Amino acid sequence: MPYSKRSNAKYIYDQLDRELIALLRRDGRAPLSKLAEILKVSRGTIQNRLDRLISSGTLIGFTVRVREDYEADAIRSLMLIEVVGKSTSQVIRKLRGIPELQTLHTTNGAWDLVAEIQTANLNDFDRVLREVRMIDGVLNSETSILLSSV
Repeated sequence: MPYSKRSNAKYIYDQLDRELIALLRRDGRAPLSKLAEILKVSRGTIQNRLDRLISSGTLIGFTVRVREDYEADAIRSLMLIEVVGKSTSQVIRKLRGIPELQTLHTTNGAWDLVAEIQTANLNDFDRVLREVRMIDGVLNSETSILLSSV
């Protein structure tokens, strides 16, 4: 059962919450009236659910998604990172300061972190790789450039 980061209260998700979150994942800008119509509830119910999901910390923001070809020339990659000992928190703080790092995930297995990187060109890509590898606590990394989505 998830715990709220903001209120420390337990939040129990029901089917309506899950359906609302699914719709928002597809279109974070959908009007409340449209969401209410799709889910067959009142606009007020949707507003209350959104308020509760936001205040509980379940929804932490709304984002823009762009067409895949919008930045067709961008270099996108996945970097697997191995961290020395117990320096993961320190490494994560440093990685978050790199603007080209889109998302960062902890993982299990041989690698400790997976970073999604996007740069405008190969020179920037090379610079980001060097920046990551120079962070104290980064022991090893392996990077794969994403060529196309299938």
